[in-house]
Amino acid sequence: MAHMETSGINDWTPDDLPDLSGKLCIITGGNSGIGFEAASILARKNADVVIAARNEMKGKKALAKIVNLGEGRCELLQVDLADSSSIRNAAKEAQDRFGAIAALINNAGVMQTPKQKTKDGYEMQLGTNHLGHFLWSALMFDQVDGRGGRIVTVSSIAHKFGRIDFDNLMMERGYDASRAYFRSKLANLLFAMELHRRLEKADSRIKSIACHPGYSDTELQFSGPTALFKAIYKITNAIVAQPAKLGAYPTALAAGDPDAVSGGYYGPTGFFDARGPVGDADVEQRALDADVAKRLWEVSEELVGESFSI
Repeated sequence: MAHMETSGINDWTPDDLPDLSGKLCIITGGNSGIGFEAASILARKNADVVIAARNEMKGKKALAKIVNLGEGRCELLQVDLADSSSIRNAAKEAQDRFGAIAALINNAGVMQTPKQKTKDGYEMQLGTNHLGHFLWSALMFDQVDGRGGRIVTVSSIAHKFGRIDFDNLMMERGYDASRAYFRSKLANLLFAMELHRRLEKADSRIKSIACHPGYSDTELQFSGPTALFKAIYKITNAIVAQPAKLGAYPTALAAGDPDAVSGGYYGPTGFFDARGPVGDADVEQRALDADVAKRLWEVSEELVGESFSI
C-alpha cells in the first residue's frame, strides 16, 4: 500500500475551508448522498454550486435545500453519465450558462448493479463511473479555470480490490457485480493520477485531485446491489458506516481547500480507511501504475471519441 504523503493535511474539517465566494463548483450526483452533502458544505462557504443530476425532480428537491445556505447562486444541470449524448448536451449547456469552473467534481456513481449496459453499450459501472466522467471531463476541460481550477475525482476504498483487465474490460465474460465496481473505482484513481501527470508535464496550473468518502451511509448501498447485498449493508451500515455528511469532507477538501495538491488523494485515515480523521489517504500500488493508467487513458479516448486539450 502506498501512502500519499503529499500535503501534510490532517484531521481536516469544513472549518478549514476559506470563503469560496465567486468560485463555481459543478458536482455530478449532487442531488443525494456524498454529493449532496459536499454541495451543502461548499454552498455554506458561499461557492456558486451547480448540481448536475440525472433525475431532474430529485435535483430540484436537493437544490431547494441548499439554495439559501450561503451567498452564492445554486443551479441545476441535467446529465445522465450513462448516455454520451446526454453528456455532450449537458457540456454544451454548461458552456453556454456558466463561466470559469473552480472545481469540476466527478462524484456520481453506481454500485454493484446487475449486469447491464449504458446507452452506448458499455458495462454499466465502468461506463458510468469512469467513461462517463472521462468524457464529461474532456468536454469541460477548457472551461476549468486555468489559474488553479481543479478536477476532483471521487474514488473509493474499493479501488484496493480492483483489477484492470484490458482483454475483458467490459466483463462480457464472467460478470461479477462487485469486481465490476472495484474495477470502476480503480479506473477513477488511475484517471486522476494520469490526468495529474499530463497536467504537470504541460506546466498547467489546473489540479487533478482524488478523494474517497470512506464507508459512508448513503443510498448507493441500496440503489444498485441485489437483495443479498442490501441485507448485508443494512447491518454493516448500522455498525461501521459514518454519516454521509462526514463522508463528504474529503470531497469538500479536494474541491475547495487551497492546500489540496494535484496528485493528492484524500479520505478518512482511521479504521481501515472507513472513517476517522480526514487527510492524505492510502493508495493501492496498482493505482499508481503509470503504464496501465496511460493505456486506460488511450482506450478511454478511443471508446468515448474525445480527447483532452491539455
